[in-house]
Amino acid sequence: MSLWAIVPVKPLRRGKSRLADLLSDDERERLNQSLLVQTIQILRTVPVIDETVVISHDPAALSVSREFGIRTIQENRGKNINQALRKATIAAKAFNITKLLVVPADLPLLTSNDIETMIAKKTQPPTIIIVPDRRMNGTNALLIDPIGVLDYDFGPWSFKNHIEQAERKKIHVEIFNNEHLSFDLDLPEDLEYLKRMNLLEPLLMSENK
Repeated sequence: MSLWAIVPVKPLRRGKSRLADLLSDDERERLNQSLLVQTIQILRTVPVIDETVVISHDPAALSVSREFGIRTIQENRGKNINQALRKATIAAKAFNITKLLVVPADLPLLTSNDIETMIAKKTQPPTIIIVPDRRMNGTNALLIDPIGVLDYDFGPWSFKNHIEQAERKKIHVEIFNNEHLSFDLDLPEDLEYLKRMNLLEPLLMSENK
């Protein structure tokens, strides 16, 4: 039984565009890079994850990932997250990977214990473990076993859409509510929360190299 963690990454320079009124382009690039590196480093410490893979069409994101010894997959420009994840799944199947964990690179409160606890909830396949965001709208983490049993449907109302698809396919669903995993940095109020918790400045100051 083998498990890959897949991290889809938007261009570091252009990601988090909804924070453009609060952060400069350089600040957003540093923030996105810090979050990517933090995610990589945390996933690498989880013993049951055999390999962490970053997929992106951004050369900068791929270069940063390779500096940490991470396998990378070059995506074509113009593809959305679901298309990117399908490409990563094809690559994983070529290596006979049996399970996939999708973890976006914008979860600033993520810890290795959160991931280990999530994975430990796994039941007999076919199964998915899904983490909703705080608004019960998006999907902040998704474990699929076996690989390929669920089609990716990230986007508006993805939490609901993933569960409904699993139920139609008679896939067991485990919902994992976790305050760290449910917090994704997306909106100005999310940024303000990090400021209040004194977590934003380290992300903006870190060089990660």
